[in-house]
Amino acid sequence: MQTDWLLISIYGGFSTRSVVAIGDRPRPFLRLEQHFSSKRQGVNTRAVHQIDDSIRALEETTSLDVFEQHENGRRTHAIPVRHDDGTLHAVYVWRGPEDVQPGPRNPAGAWEFNLTAGSAHGSSELFDLYGVSPEARRSGVAQAGAFERLKTNADEGAALAKIVTAAPGTQHQAVWTVVRDDGEERAAHFSCRMVENDSSEVLLRGVTQDIGAATTVEAAPPPRILEHRVLEAIKRPGEYHAILDLKRLRLIRWHGEAMPEVAWESLPGQPVPAIHPDDMDVATAMSSQLATVSPVQGVLRFRHLTGEWRPIHIEISLMALDQSTTAGFAVLRPLI
Repeated sequence: MQTDWLLISIYGGFSTRSVVAIGDRPRPFLRLEQHFSSKRQGVNTRAVHQIDDSIRALEETTSLDVFEQHENGRRTHAIPVRHDDGTLHAVYVWRGPEDVQPGPRNPAGAWEFNLTAGSAHGSSELFDLYGVSPEARRSGVAQAGAFERLKTNADEGAALAKIVTAAPGTQHQAVWTVVRDDGEERAAHFSCRMVENDSSEVLLRGVTQDIGAATTVEAAPPPRILEHRVLEAIKRPGEYHAILDLKRLRLIRWHGEAMPEVAWESLPGQPVPAIHPDDMDVATAMSSQLATVSPVQGVLRFRHLTGEWRPIHIEISLMALDQSTTAGFAVLRPLI
């Protein structure tokens, strides 16, 4: 008897529906028919059809907060996981006897990266999961800011490689640690898929599910993996480290503390992050040189929070994210 909550993703629409979690146990994009099948009885088509009906109903009516079906003494209970714009990212489904109440489900929130624009958008439920106070909630900010509350695992390179490549249809899952704003650390299961919208923008749509305290979930990353400790050991005072998308000349994430007073977050009231237009040829040349020389060094002017341009010495080394995708590891030092 199936009494766990299923988390079913539909990031690319109904045709991409997949089971990504059973209770607090992640699943690797399992087809619904595969979940409801056995060697002796085959596929439970009734269960699949009822869940499909629930998903379609929640897709068609953005204001619907729950959908229930009752048949032959059994109940199908479905709850949407939506972005704040109404887009359905996933559905929680519980199936069980009519006289049994569904148990508690894990908190989950929807999110979206616009990989074309370099922005990140989180739902209200995601901010709840992260413990963010109402006055501190910001959506549509720089994509790099989405990593600030995360402790990544050894699979970070694979995830960043997919962000750099930005190929529609790409999927990814990971268990990382979320450091909530109240200091509590939670194991979070991230599941996402890249899609292309009508404006030819590549969007990374996902759901984050809280699967327990970080200290009790084996898949959650250790407090600090070795690579992080090595980088901290060689970091000099006044230096800041960052991982860069060399194709788009864009910050992917800070590695450690962010450089203060530089405009990078795209927060309301702040200047738009940018390299001085007259320095773009230098930045492009540095990126190109990395194909044959590493590291490369130069001075680029970045926009300050005051709106002024400030010179920063930057040294970039080529780093492999996976076997076929590279990025730039940058060491930045302000000159004034």
